[in-house]
Amino acid sequence: MERQVLGRTGRLVSVVGLGTWQLGADWGDVSEDDARAVLDASAEAGVTFFDTADVYGDGRSEQIIGGYLADNPDLNITVATKMGRRAEQDPANFTLESFREWIDRSRRNLRTDRLDLVQLHCPPTAVYSQDAVYDALDTLVADGAIAAYGVSVETVDEALTAISRPGVATVQIIVNAFRLKPLEKVLPAASDAGIGVIARVPLASGLLSGKYTKDTTFADSDHRSYNRDGSAFDVGETFSGVDYETGLRAAGEFTALVHDRLGPDVTPAQAAIAWAWQQPGISTVIPGARSVEQARANAAAGTVDALGPLFVSGVREIYDEHLRAQIHDRW
Repeated sequence: MERQVLGRTGRLVSVVGLGTWQLGADWGDVSEDDARAVLDASAEAGVTFFDTADVYGDGRSEQIIGGYLADNPDLNITVATKMGRRAEQDPANFTLESFREWIDRSRRNLRTDRLDLVQLHCPPTAVYSQDAVYDALDTLVADGAIAAYGVSVETVDEALTAISRPGVATVQIIVNAFRLKPLEKVLPAASDAGIGVIARVPLASGLLSGKYTKDTTFADSDHRSYNRDGSAFDVGETFSGVDYETGLRAAGEFTALVHDRLGPDVTPAQAAIAWAWQQPGISTVIPGARSVEQARANAAAGTVDALGPLFVSGVREIYDEHLRAQIHDRW
């Protein structure tokens, strides 16, 4: 699989990584054996970047990754974790003292003395503008507790604020065929600054797989059930903020576009992942996987040839027709 430099971390990572929210059992039940099998299949397929967070399963995802890497010390995997969502979302809580407490827990979970990359996990907007926050993060780098730091954001404006800071190594943001706004300013600004972009939610919570219908149901513990109205966290994280019925119509057209332009050898999910990592400025894309088969199929998207201008223009036409008016100005 092709690899790219992950911004100011200087690390080479696979263009398709692995998001591990689901390994915390926040998308329905996933056993530890199944979770480790997903990690193993991903690594065997050339994935060298795992993204997790201290809040995924309240640390379960980190613990599983830490145990897996301890058992496989020869793997050259970069692990990015996130911090800040376990605390009350008050900007006053984002202090050096809090950061030390949070990363010490993650270091224990991941069984490492130094974390490869720590990202602020979609904190209150005001946090991105606080000098003291970046001073604290710089201190943690100087102390050797973390190798680099970045931010995970909800909005384009939050990303641009973080990109202006010299110590920020990466920005993680939702980018997919149903969320095009970051292509306008975030990707060019990050590229100019040498900051890596980690594209999350590349399948719009599965809509872009083309497998869902109006009769599809999700477990009560799955955010695609309980967060459609944004009552648990930002609604933009669930189906990219698109209402389900609109998303199904757009997904149907996306699937038809894939079949028309790419043929039967590329699935809609692989096309969506390939579209994302082929955007200039994106370092890696982090689809999740709950099974070995999904992990292998996602990784195969890292070898898909350039999709071509007709496919790219088709994606934009679907967005403009179905989604732009509903979501473009929100994030």
